[in-house]
Amino acid sequence: MHYDRAGFRVAAGVVKPVKEFKELPLILRTRPAIAAIAATMLLVLAACTKTPPQQQGTPGADGYTHFGTPLQGGGVAPAVNTFLWRAALETVSFMPLASADSTGGVLITDWYSPPETPNERFKVNVFVTSRQLRPDALRAVVFRQTKNPQGAWVDATVEPNTARGLEDTILARGRQLRAEATQTQ
Repeated sequence: MHYDRAGFRVAAGVVKPVKEFKELPLILRTRPAIAAIAATMLLVLAACTKTPPQQQGTPGADGYTHFGTPLQGGGVAPAVNTFLWRAALETVSFMPLASADSTGGVLITDWYSPPETPNERFKVNVFVTSRQLRPDALRAVVFRQTKNPQGAWVDATVEPNTARGLEDTILARGRQLRAEATQTQ
């Protein structure tokens, strides 16, 4: 049994319409779906080809250009204060990093257990939210867990001033990095 392009059965020179859709070969049944998928993919690719307009910015003391403009060596400058970002990285460098997004200013550590207290562990999330070096451009969240008698980790309370102390340490280091950068210019 043969089929022509329109889906008609051709037998011994006689053309008869196919009665049921399921009698069509698989390629003829799926051709509209394949065409729709291909058209959608082409539209998505066409939308991705436009590049955003370049913004003008001022060079920062640390080599980055503010306002998200491209760097001279390639790449895009972070949308957050680079001194605070570097200070946050240095401050939590003793903890393993789970995620670090310098463009968005999100720094997430993995659980860390101090050697002197193996039944206690900490995790820190740091958010740098502005391009300016100021206290409200930084937020730290500290999580703490302890082991229960069965050996499972259980959430525990964190001293209220722990996160604030971490923020103050990062802010002080950020100010120090900025001072060092302005002295070298």
